[in-house]
Amino acid sequence: MATRQEPPAGPDQADLRERPFGELLTQLSEETTRLVHQEIELAKAELTQKGRQAGMGAGLFGGAGVIGLLALAALTTCFILALDAVLPAWLAALIVAVVYGAVAAVLAVRGRAKVRQAVPPVPEQTIETVKEDVEWAKTQMRSDKT
Repeated sequence: MATRQEPPAGPDQADLRERPFGELLTQLSEETTRLVHQEIELAKAELTQKGRQAGMGAGLFGGAGVIGLLALAALTTCFILALDAVLPAWLAALIVAVVYGAVAAVLAVRGRAKVRQAVPPVPEQTIETVKEDVEWAKTQMRSDKT
């Protein structure tokens, strides 16, 4: 994940006041561009991480469906025949279906929890650092006026 870098230590206030306005504007433009690039990289890293979490959740949902179908196809007959020795066939089939449904429900709930961890896909850390940058710039502007 991208890390936040502190602004480079620059000249003190007296040095800035002695520099030509055009040079100051050039420096401001360069620093602003660098800051925007860093914020974009941070946003990319955050969105990539959230995308991975959403993919894992979707995979768990898919796994729940596949496991539910395979278990239903492979074990249903065996369990129904085993229960049929003591219960009517229809009741044996119902019991097996309820058990399989419970397993599928547990997998689906876990998958939904993983998907919810990734939502909303908003780069929260980037938004926070942009707010910090704006506050820092405001304090710099206030201190320059004094």
